[in-house]
Amino acid sequence: MSENLEIERKFLVAMPDIEKLDVRRSLSITQTYLTNGVNHSQRRVRCIEQEDGVKFTYTEKIFITPSVRRENEYEIDRREYEKLLMQKNNNLKPVRKRRVCFLYRGQLFELDCYPFSEKFAILELELENEQQEIFFPETIRIIDEVTGVEEYSNANLAKAGAFPCEVR
Repeated sequence: MSENLEIERKFLVAMPDIEKLDVRRSLSITQTYLTNGVNHSQRRVRCIEQEDGVKFTYTEKIFITPSVRRENEYEIDRREYEKLLMQKNNNLKPVRKRRVCFLYRGQLFELDCYPFSEKFAILELELENEQQEIFFPETIRIIDEVTGVEEYSNANLAKAGAFPCEVR
């Protein structure tokens, strides 16, 4: 079990040519939100499919600032996953996405690609501190920083079935 502060920034990007990235792994993720926990913490479970099999995780987050959260995350077995699914938040749709993890200048980026868009993706980077400088690959076109923008949260993207910029 790990509990720590997660400092993360998110960016709306034009869908890049993934073959031009230094890809380290690719995952298929189904993320289901559960009813809120103690102190209105956000709870979720994930089914993560990767080359070496399927794993399941449970995560609980408390938002401190738009880019900082206290996070408690750990791996669970299939039985616990299925049991927790009984606590799903029926107001939120499960999120399905393909996550491509790639390295650039010593930074491990996560590119989340959603089945509803071939034009856009979300690029995330966990930071050591909020002032850390970020170096982006030249092959990535940043459209906007969406850190803390509720419309671009996974839950809202799944509910809308589109990026906000595609429905305006």
